[in-house]
Amino acid sequence: MKTKIIATLGPASSSLETMRGLAQAGVRVFRLNFSHGAADSFTGVMENIRALEKDLDITLSALADLSGPKIRIGVLDVSPAHIRMGETFLLGPESERLEHESSQIYLPFEDLNILGELGRGDTVLLSDGMVELTVTKVLKDGVFELKALNNGLITSHKGIAFPGKFFSIPALTEKDRVDLKGALALGVDLVAMSFVQTKQDILDLREAMEAEGRVVPIVAKMEQKAAFENLDTILDVADCLMVARGDLGVQCPLPDLPIMQKQIIDACRQRDKPVIVATQMLISMVDNPAPTRPETTDVANAILDGSDAVMLSEETAIGKHPVEAVAFMSRIADRAEAYSLNRNDGPLPPGESADPERTLAYCACLLAEQTRSAALICHTRSGTTAQRVSGRRPVAPIYALTPNPASQHLLNLSWGVIPRHVGRELPSHLARCQQFVDEWPLVQSGQSVVITAGQKTPGRQDLHTNEVKVYYKG
Repeated sequence: MKTKIIATLGPASSSLETMRGLAQAGVRVFRLNFSHGAADSFTGVMENIRALEKDLDITLSALADLSGPKIRIGVLDVSPAHIRMGETFLLGPESERLEHESSQIYLPFEDLNILGELGRGDTVLLSDGMVELTVTKVLKDGVFELKALNNGLITSHKGIAFPGKFFSIPALTEKDRVDLKGALALGVDLVAMSFVQTKQDILDLREAMEAEGRVVPIVAKMEQKAAFENLDTILDVADCLMVARGDLGVQCPLPDLPIMQKQIIDACRQRDKPVIVATQMLISMVDNPAPTRPETTDVANAILDGSDAVMLSEETAIGKHPVEAVAFMSRIADRAEAYSLNRNDGPLPPGESADPERTLAYCACLLAEQTRSAALICHTRSGTTAQRVSGRRPVAPIYALTPNPASQHLLNLSWGVIPRHVGRELPSHLARCQQFVDEWPLVQSGQSVVITAGQKTPGRQDLHTNEVKVYYKG
Protein backbone atom coordinates (compact mmCIF):
# COMPACT_ATOMS: atom_id res chain seq x y z
CA MET A 1 0.00 0.00 0.00
CA LYS A 2 1.35 3.41 -1.02
CA THR A 3 -1.35 5.70 0.43
CA LYS A 4 -0.59 6.73 4.01
CA ILE A 5 -3.15 6.17 6.76
CA ILE A 6 -3.48 8.46 9.78
CA ALA A 7 -5.30 7.12 12.83
CA THR A 8 -6.60 9.26 15.68
CA LEU A 9 -5.83 7.83 19.09
CA GLY A 10 -8.44 7.74 21.83
CA PRO A 11 -9.99 5.46 24.44
CA ALA A 12 -10.51 2.70 21.88
CA SER A 13 -6.97 2.68 20.53
CA SER A 14 -4.38 3.92 23.03
CA SER A 15 -3.17 0.57 24.34
CA LEU A 16 0.12 -0.79 23.04
CA GLU A 17 -1.58 -3.92 21.71
CA THR A 18 -4.17 -1.97 19.70
CA MET A 19 -1.59 0.50 18.42
CA ARG A 20 0.52 -2.41 17.25
CA GLY A 21 -2.50 -3.76 15.38
CA LEU A 22 -3.10 -0.37 13.80
CA ALA A 23 0.50 -0.09 12.64
CA GLN A 24 0.51 -3.61 11.25
CA ALA A 25 -2.74 -2.86 9.40
CA GLY A 26 -1.15 0.16 7.70
CA VAL A 27 -1.10 3.19 10.02
CA ARG A 28 2.05 5.29 9.69
CA VAL A 29 0.92 8.46 11.47
CA PHE A 30 -0.84 8.61 14.85
CA ARG A 31 -2.91 11.72 15.51
CA LEU A 32 -2.98 13.15 19.03
CA ASN A 33 -6.09 15.30 19.27
CA PHE A 34 -5.38 18.16 21.67
CA SER A 35 -9.06 19.09 21.66
CA HIS A 36 -9.54 16.08 23.95
CA GLY A 37 -6.43 16.10 26.08
CA ALA A 38 -3.39 18.02 27.29
CA ALA A 39 0.22 17.02 26.61
CA ASP A 40 0.59 14.94 29.77
CA SER A 41 -2.32 12.74 28.72
CA PHE A 42 -0.34 11.60 25.67
CA THR A 43 2.83 10.51 27.47
CA GLY A 44 1.89 6.85 27.33
CA VAL A 45 0.98 6.77 23.65
CA MET A 46 4.19 8.62 22.74
CA GLU A 47 6.14 5.91 24.55
CA ASN A 48 4.13 3.31 22.62
CA ILE A 49 4.87 5.00 19.28
CA ARG A 50 8.62 5.01 19.90
CA ALA A 51 8.58 1.43 21.17
CA LEU A 52 6.66 0.24 18.09
CA GLU A 53 9.05 2.09 15.77
CA LYS A 54 11.95 0.08 17.13
CA ASP A 55 10.07 -3.19 17.37
CA LEU A 56 8.54 -3.06 13.87
CA ASP A 57 11.51 -1.25 12.25
CA ILE A 58 9.31 1.33 10.55
CA THR A 59 9.01 5.09 10.81
CA LEU A 60 5.95 6.08 12.84
CA SER A 61 5.05 9.75 13.21
CA ALA A 62 3.15 11.51 15.98
CA LEU A 63 0.91 14.35 14.76
CA ALA A 64 -0.18 16.86 17.40
CA ASP A 65 -3.47 18.40 16.25
CA LEU A 66 -3.97 21.75 18.00
CA SER A 67 -7.51 22.76 18.92
CA GLY A 68 -7.54 26.22 17.42
CA PRO A 69 -10.38 28.67 18.07
CA LYS A 70 -13.14 26.17 17.44
CA ILE A 71 -16.22 26.64 19.60
CA ARG A 72 -16.93 23.41 21.39
CA ILE A 73 -19.57 22.05 23.70
CA GLY A 74 -18.60 21.10 27.21
CA VAL A 75 -18.57 17.74 28.97
CA LEU A 76 -21.63 15.57 28.38
CA ASP A 77 -23.13 13.42 31.11
CA VAL A 78 -22.74 10.45 28.76
CA SER A 79 -20.14 10.43 25.99
CA PRO A 80 -20.48 9.34 23.25
CA ALA A 81 -24.19 10.15 23.18
CA HIS A 82 -26.64 8.98 20.54
CA ILE A 83 -28.92 11.81 19.46
CA ARG A 84 -32.49 11.03 18.40
CA MET A 85 -34.49 13.18 16.01
CA GLY A 86 -36.94 15.34 17.94
CA GLU A 87 -34.95 15.24 21.17
CA THR A 88 -34.53 18.63 22.91
CA PHE A 89 -31.43 20.17 24.48
CA LEU A 90 -30.37 23.24 26.37
CA LEU A 91 -27.59 25.44 25.04
CA GLY A 92 -25.96 27.97 27.30
CA PRO A 93 -22.70 29.16 28.82
CA GLU A 94 -20.85 27.01 31.35
CA SER A 95 -22.05 29.24 34.19
CA GLU A 96 -25.67 28.41 33.39
CA ARG A 97 -26.31 24.93 34.74
CA LEU A 98 -30.06 25.04 34.69
CA GLU A 99 -32.33 22.38 36.06
CA HIS A 100 -34.27 21.11 33.07
CA GLU A 101 -35.79 17.90 31.77
CA SER A 102 -33.76 18.14 28.57
CA SER A 103 -30.15 17.12 28.18
CA GLN A 104 -27.69 19.95 28.69
CA ILE A 105 -25.10 21.11 26.19
CA TYR A 106 -22.74 23.73 27.52
CA LEU A 107 -20.79 26.31 25.55
CA PRO A 108 -17.69 27.06 27.66
CA PHE A 109 -16.81 30.41 26.05
CA GLU A 110 -18.11 33.09 28.37
CA ASP A 111 -16.56 35.97 26.42
CA LEU A 112 -18.17 35.31 23.01
CA ASN A 113 -21.14 37.36 21.91
CA ILE A 114 -22.25 34.84 19.29
CA LEU A 115 -25.08 33.50 21.47
CA GLY A 116 -26.58 36.94 21.63
CA GLU A 117 -27.24 36.77 17.90
CA LEU A 118 -29.13 33.48 18.00
CA GLY A 119 -32.89 33.52 17.57
CA ARG A 120 -35.76 31.16 17.08
CA GLY A 121 -35.42 29.18 13.84
CA ASP A 122 -31.64 29.53 13.63
CA THR A 123 -29.59 26.43 12.78
CA VAL A 124 -27.01 24.90 15.10
CA LEU A 125 -24.66 22.16 13.86
CA LEU A 126 -22.72 19.62 15.93
CA SER A 127 -20.09 17.00 15.08
CA ASP A 128 -18.93 18.57 11.81
CA GLY A 129 -22.50 19.09 10.66
CA MET A 130 -23.58 15.49 11.20
CA VAL A 131 -26.14 16.56 13.81
CA GLU A 132 -28.46 19.45 12.91
CA LEU A 133 -30.54 21.26 15.49
CA THR A 134 -32.81 24.28 15.39
CA VAL A 135 -33.48 26.93 18.03
CA THR A 136 -37.05 26.43 19.26
CA LYS A 137 -37.07 28.81 22.24
CA VAL A 138 -35.02 31.67 23.68
CA LEU A 139 -35.33 30.93 27.40
CA LYS A 140 -33.26 33.91 28.56
CA ASP A 141 -30.23 35.85 27.38
CA GLY A 142 -27.65 33.31 26.22
CA VAL A 143 -29.78 30.25 27.01
CA PHE A 144 -31.74 28.39 24.33
CA GLU A 145 -33.80 25.30 23.76
CA LEU A 146 -32.80 23.27 20.69
CA LYS A 147 -34.49 20.41 18.86
CA ALA A 148 -32.57 17.74 16.93
CA LEU A 149 -33.61 17.45 13.29
CA ASN A 150 -31.87 14.12 12.71
CA ASN A 151 -30.25 11.19 14.43
CA GLY A 152 -26.52 11.26 15.14
CA LEU A 153 -23.61 10.75 17.50
CA ILE A 154 -21.86 13.39 19.59
CA THR A 155 -19.07 13.34 22.17
CA SER A 156 -17.81 15.75 24.79
CA HIS A 157 -15.92 18.75 23.42
CA LYS A 158 -17.18 18.28 19.86
CA GLY A 159 -17.38 21.36 17.68
CA ILE A 160 -20.51 23.47 17.45
CA ALA A 161 -21.22 25.83 14.54
CA PHE A 162 -23.73 28.54 13.79
CA PRO A 163 -24.12 28.91 10.00
CA GLY A 164 -24.40 32.53 8.92
CA LYS A 165 -22.85 33.86 12.14
CA PHE A 166 -19.31 35.21 11.86
CA PHE A 167 -16.77 36.16 14.50
CA SER A 168 -13.00 36.46 14.36
CA ILE A 169 -10.57 34.72 16.72
CA PRO A 170 -6.79 34.31 16.22
CA ALA A 171 -5.91 30.89 14.78
CA LEU A 172 -3.23 30.32 17.44
CA THR A 173 -4.98 30.56 20.80
CA GLU A 174 -3.39 30.74 24.24
CA LYS A 175 -4.45 27.14 24.81
CA ASP A 176 -2.66 26.19 21.59
CA ARG A 177 0.54 27.85 22.79
CA VAL A 178 0.44 25.85 26.02
CA ASP A 179 -0.36 22.64 24.13
CA LEU A 180 2.37 23.35 21.57
CA LYS A 181 5.00 23.70 24.28
CA GLY A 182 3.92 20.43 25.85
CA ALA A 183 3.70 18.62 22.50
CA LEU A 184 7.20 19.67 21.45
CA ALA A 185 8.56 18.58 24.82
CA LEU A 186 6.86 15.20 24.34
CA GLY A 187 8.72 14.81 21.05
CA VAL A 188 5.88 14.95 18.52
CA ASP A 189 7.02 14.91 14.90
CA LEU A 190 4.35 17.02 13.18
CA VAL A 191 1.91 19.74 14.24
CA ALA A 192 -1.48 20.41 12.63
CA MET A 193 -2.90 23.91 12.88
CA SER A 194 -6.68 24.28 13.01
CA PHE A 195 -8.75 27.03 11.39
CA VAL A 196 -5.95 28.50 9.30
CA GLN A 197 -7.09 31.55 7.35
CA THR A 198 -3.89 33.10 5.96
CA LYS A 199 -0.23 32.25 5.61
CA GLN A 200 0.48 34.53 8.58
CA ASP A 201 -1.20 31.94 10.82
CA ILE A 202 1.41 29.38 9.72
CA LEU A 203 4.23 31.88 10.21
CA ASP A 204 2.95 32.64 13.72
CA LEU A 205 2.97 28.95 14.59
CA ARG A 206 6.49 28.50 13.26
CA GLU A 207 7.65 31.53 15.25
CA ALA A 208 6.11 30.01 18.38
CA MET A 209 8.05 26.80 17.73
CA GLU A 210 11.27 28.73 17.26
CA ALA A 211 10.71 30.35 20.63
CA GLU A 212 10.49 26.84 22.13
CA GLY A 213 13.74 25.82 20.44
CA ARG A 214 12.30 23.08 18.22
CA VAL A 215 10.63 23.38 14.81
CA VAL A 216 8.72 20.50 13.21
CA PRO A 217 6.73 20.35 9.94
CA ILE A 218 3.32 22.04 9.91
CA VAL A 219 0.07 20.63 8.52
CA ALA A 220 -2.39 23.41 7.63
CA LYS A 221 -5.99 22.30 8.11
CA MET A 222 -8.28 23.70 5.40
CA GLU A 223 -11.46 24.37 7.36
CA GLN A 224 -12.30 27.97 6.53
CA LYS A 225 -13.54 29.65 3.38
CA ALA A 226 -10.77 32.22 3.84
CA ALA A 227 -8.17 29.45 3.79
CA PHE A 228 -9.50 28.17 0.48
CA GLU A 229 -9.36 31.67 -0.95
CA ASN A 230 -5.73 31.97 0.23
CA LEU A 231 -4.78 28.45 -0.87
CA ASP A 232 -1.68 29.32 -2.90
CA THR A 233 -0.08 31.59 -0.31
CA ILE A 234 -0.77 29.08 2.47
CA LEU A 235 0.94 26.42 0.34
CA ASP A 236 3.97 28.70 0.14
CA VAL A 237 4.66 28.27 3.86
CA ALA A 238 2.90 25.07 5.00
CA ASP A 239 4.55 21.66 4.72
CA CYS A 240 1.30 19.77 4.13
CA LEU A 241 -2.43 20.53 3.77
CA MET A 242 -5.37 18.67 5.25
CA VAL A 243 -8.80 18.78 3.62
CA ALA A 244 -10.76 18.85 6.89
CA ARG A 245 -14.16 18.32 5.34
CA GLY A 246 -16.18 18.51 8.53
CA ASP A 247 -15.68 22.17 9.31
CA LEU A 248 -15.08 23.09 5.68
CA GLY A 249 -18.46 21.60 4.86
CA VAL A 250 -20.04 23.65 7.63
CA GLN A 251 -18.40 26.88 6.50
CA CYS A 252 -19.10 26.39 2.77
CA PRO A 253 -22.11 25.13 0.78
CA LEU A 254 -22.12 21.33 0.78
CA PRO A 255 -22.55 21.06 -3.02
CA ASP A 256 -19.24 22.94 -3.39
CA LEU A 257 -17.31 20.63 -1.08
CA PRO A 258 -16.40 17.82 -3.55
CA ILE A 259 -14.95 20.31 -6.04
CA MET A 260 -13.10 22.20 -3.32
CA GLN A 261 -11.54 18.91 -2.21
CA LYS A 262 -10.34 18.22 -5.74
CA GLN A 263 -9.00 21.76 -6.15
CA ILE A 264 -7.02 21.58 -2.90
CA ILE A 265 -5.56 18.20 -3.90
CA ASP A 266 -4.67 19.53 -7.36
CA ALA A 267 -2.93 22.55 -5.87
CA CYS A 268 -0.83 20.33 -3.61
CA ARG A 269 0.02 17.97 -6.47
CA GLN A 270 1.27 20.91 -8.55
CA ARG A 271 3.68 21.75 -5.71
CA ASP A 272 4.50 18.10 -4.86
CA LYS A 273 3.41 18.77 -1.29
CA PRO A 274 1.54 16.08 0.62
CA VAL A 275 -2.21 16.41 1.13
CA ILE A 276 -4.49 14.58 3.55
CA VAL A 277 -8.22 13.97 3.15
CA ALA A 278 -10.03 13.69 6.48
CA THR A 279 -13.38 13.50 8.29
CA GLN A 280 -16.05 10.82 8.34
CA MET A 281 -14.38 8.58 5.78
CA LEU A 282 -15.58 5.33 7.38
CA ILE A 283 -17.78 6.85 10.08
CA SER A 284 -20.27 3.97 10.12
CA MET A 285 -17.46 1.76 11.49
CA VAL A 286 -17.71 3.53 14.83
CA ASP A 287 -20.44 0.96 15.46
CA ASN A 288 -20.37 -1.46 12.53
CA PRO A 289 -17.69 -4.02 11.55
CA ALA A 290 -17.82 -3.00 7.87
CA PRO A 291 -18.21 0.33 6.05
CA THR A 292 -21.06 1.40 3.80
CA ARG A 293 -20.72 1.30 0.03
CA PRO A 294 -20.64 5.11 -0.29
CA GLU A 295 -17.85 5.25 2.29
CA THR A 296 -15.67 2.82 0.36
CA THR A 297 -16.24 4.90 -2.76
CA ASP A 298 -15.36 8.09 -0.87
CA VAL A 299 -12.02 6.68 0.27
CA ALA A 300 -11.20 5.33 -3.18
CA ASN A 301 -12.09 8.60 -4.91
CA ALA A 302 -9.88 10.60 -2.54
CA ILE A 303 -6.97 8.35 -3.51
CA LEU A 304 -7.83 8.47 -7.22
CA ASP A 305 -7.94 12.27 -6.98
CA GLY A 306 -4.31 12.20 -5.83
CA SER A 307 -4.46 12.37 -2.04
CA ASP A 308 -1.27 11.24 -0.32
CA ALA A 309 -2.94 10.27 2.94
CA VAL A 310 -6.38 9.53 4.37
CA MET A 311 -7.34 9.98 8.00
CA LEU A 312 -9.60 8.21 10.48
CA SER A 313 -11.00 10.11 13.47
CA GLU A 314 -13.85 8.71 15.56
CA GLU A 315 -13.45 5.39 13.75
CA THR A 316 -10.22 4.66 15.63
CA ALA A 317 -10.53 7.03 18.60
CA ILE A 318 -13.84 5.78 20.04
CA GLY A 319 -15.03 3.17 17.56
CA LYS A 320 -15.73 -0.47 18.33
CA HIS A 321 -13.54 -1.72 15.47
CA PRO A 322 -10.42 0.49 15.21
CA VAL A 323 -8.07 -2.10 13.68
CA GLU A 324 -10.75 -3.39 11.33
CA ALA A 325 -11.40 0.18 10.11
CA VAL A 326 -7.72 0.59 9.20
CA ALA A 327 -7.65 -2.83 7.55
CA PHE A 328 -10.68 -1.92 5.40
CA MET A 329 -9.08 1.39 4.46
CA SER A 330 -5.89 -0.43 3.47
CA ARG A 331 -7.80 -2.84 1.25
CA ILE A 332 -9.68 0.01 -0.44
CA ALA A 333 -6.38 1.85 -0.98
CA ASP A 334 -4.77 -1.22 -2.52
CA ARG A 335 -7.56 -1.51 -5.09
CA ALA A 336 -7.60 2.20 -5.89
CA GLU A 337 -3.82 2.37 -6.28
CA ALA A 338 -3.74 -0.66 -8.59
CA TYR A 339 -6.42 0.90 -10.80
CA SER A 340 -4.69 4.29 -10.83
CA LEU A 341 -1.26 2.87 -11.67
CA ASN A 342 -2.72 0.70 -14.41
CA ARG A 343 -4.59 3.68 -15.84
CA ASN A 344 -1.47 5.89 -15.91
CA ASP A 345 0.77 5.42 -18.94
CA GLY A 346 3.97 5.34 -16.92
CA PRO A 347 5.20 8.00 -14.47
CA LEU A 348 3.36 11.32 -14.55
CA PRO A 349 5.23 13.99 -16.58
CA PRO A 350 6.62 16.96 -14.66
CA GLY A 351 4.55 19.59 -16.50
CA GLU A 352 5.51 22.62 -18.53
CA SER A 353 6.73 24.67 -15.56
CA ALA A 354 8.86 21.87 -14.13
CA ASP A 355 12.01 22.78 -12.25
CA PRO A 356 15.22 20.74 -12.72
CA GLU A 357 14.57 18.63 -9.60
CA ARG A 358 11.12 17.62 -10.80
CA THR A 359 12.48 16.75 -14.25
CA LEU A 360 15.24 14.71 -12.63
CA ALA A 361 12.66 12.89 -10.51
CA TYR A 362 10.68 12.07 -13.65
CA CYS A 363 13.80 10.71 -15.36
CA ALA A 364 14.55 8.56 -12.31
CA CYS A 365 11.04 7.08 -12.43
CA LEU A 366 11.35 6.37 -16.16
CA LEU A 367 14.69 4.64 -15.56
CA ALA A 368 13.19 2.53 -12.78
CA GLU A 369 10.36 1.48 -15.07
CA GLN A 370 12.58 0.67 -18.04
CA THR A 371 15.12 -1.28 -15.97
CA ARG A 372 12.41 -2.98 -13.88
CA SER A 373 14.28 -1.79 -10.80
CA ALA A 374 13.31 -3.07 -7.37
CA ALA A 375 13.05 0.43 -5.88
CA LEU A 376 13.89 4.10 -6.13
CA ILE A 377 16.42 5.20 -3.50
CA CYS A 378 16.42 8.94 -2.79
CA HIS A 379 18.94 10.68 -0.58
CA THR A 380 17.28 13.84 0.72
CA ARG A 381 17.88 16.35 3.47
CA SER A 382 14.78 18.53 3.22
CA GLY A 383 12.53 15.80 1.80
CA THR A 384 11.92 17.68 -1.46
CA THR A 385 13.57 15.11 -3.74
CA ALA A 386 11.47 12.25 -2.39
CA GLN A 387 8.34 14.42 -2.65
CA ARG A 388 9.19 15.16 -6.29
CA VAL A 389 9.57 11.45 -7.01
CA SER A 390 6.34 10.67 -5.14
CA GLY A 391 4.53 13.23 -7.27
CA ARG A 392 5.35 11.24 -10.40
CA ARG A 393 3.49 8.22 -8.92
CA PRO A 394 5.96 5.45 -9.88
CA VAL A 395 5.13 1.76 -9.50
CA ALA A 396 8.39 1.01 -7.68
CA PRO A 397 8.56 1.77 -3.93
CA ILE A 398 10.41 4.94 -2.94
CA TYR A 399 12.94 4.67 -0.13
CA ALA A 400 13.90 8.10 1.20
CA LEU A 401 17.19 8.15 3.11
CA THR A 402 17.67 11.24 5.23
CA PRO A 403 19.84 12.29 8.16
CA ASN A 404 17.17 14.82 9.17
CA PRO A 405 14.51 13.48 11.61
CA ALA A 406 12.05 16.25 10.69
CA SER A 407 12.24 15.30 7.01
CA GLN A 408 11.98 11.62 7.86
CA HIS A 409 8.67 12.11 9.66
CA LEU A 410 7.29 14.61 7.13
CA LEU A 411 7.89 12.06 4.36
CA ASN A 412 5.66 9.64 6.24
CA LEU A 413 2.81 11.70 4.74
CA SER A 414 3.93 11.31 1.10
CA TRP A 415 2.42 8.70 -1.20
CA GLY A 416 4.64 5.69 -1.80
CA VAL A 417 7.57 6.97 0.30
CA ILE A 418 9.21 4.73 2.90
CA PRO A 419 11.41 7.04 5.00
CA ARG A 420 14.56 5.72 6.64
CA HIS A 421 17.16 7.44 8.77
CA VAL A 422 20.72 7.38 7.43
CA GLY A 423 23.85 8.33 9.32
CA ARG A 424 26.51 10.80 8.26
CA GLU A 425 29.45 8.42 8.61
CA LEU A 426 29.92 8.33 4.84
CA PRO A 427 30.36 11.83 3.38
CA SER A 428 28.97 10.98 -0.06
CA HIS A 429 25.22 10.83 -0.54
CA LEU A 430 25.69 8.25 -3.28
CA ALA A 431 27.86 6.10 -1.05
CA ARG A 432 25.20 6.16 1.69
CA CYS A 433 22.56 4.98 -0.79
CA GLN A 434 24.78 2.22 -2.16
CA GLN A 435 25.61 1.02 1.34
CA PHE A 436 21.90 0.91 2.18
CA VAL A 437 21.19 -1.23 -0.89
CA ASP A 438 24.13 -3.54 -0.21
CA GLU A 439 22.86 -4.18 3.31
CA TRP A 440 19.17 -4.35 2.34
CA PRO A 441 17.97 -7.98 2.17
CA LEU A 442 14.93 -7.18 0.00
CA VAL A 443 17.17 -6.45 -3.01
CA GLN A 444 18.73 -9.60 -4.39
CA SER A 445 22.20 -9.84 -5.88
CA GLY A 446 22.05 -8.74 -9.51
CA GLN A 447 18.87 -6.68 -9.05
CA SER A 448 18.94 -2.98 -9.84
CA VAL A 449 17.73 0.11 -8.07
CA VAL A 450 17.64 3.71 -9.25
CA ILE A 451 19.43 6.16 -6.96
CA THR A 452 19.00 9.93 -6.81
CA ALA A 453 21.64 11.81 -4.88
CA GLY A 454 23.54 15.09 -4.63
CA GLN A 455 27.09 15.47 -5.88
CA LYS A 456 29.21 18.59 -5.36
CA THR A 457 29.92 20.41 -8.59
CA PRO A 458 32.16 23.39 -9.42
CA GLY A 459 30.45 26.75 -9.15
CA ARG A 460 27.79 25.59 -6.65
CA GLN A 461 28.14 26.26 -2.93
CA ASP A 462 25.05 24.30 -1.93
CA LEU A 463 24.32 20.64 -2.54
CA HIS A 464 21.20 19.74 -4.50
CA THR A 465 20.05 16.48 -6.03
CA ASN A 466 21.79 16.38 -9.40
CA GLU A 467 22.59 12.73 -10.03
CA VAL A 468 20.62 9.68 -11.14
CA LYS A 469 22.24 6.27 -11.22
CA VAL A 470 21.14 2.72 -12.00
CA TYR A 471 22.91 0.62 -9.40
CA TYR A 472 23.14 -3.18 -9.56
CA LYS A 473 23.65 -4.97 -6.29
CA GLY A 474 26.74 -7.16 -6.30
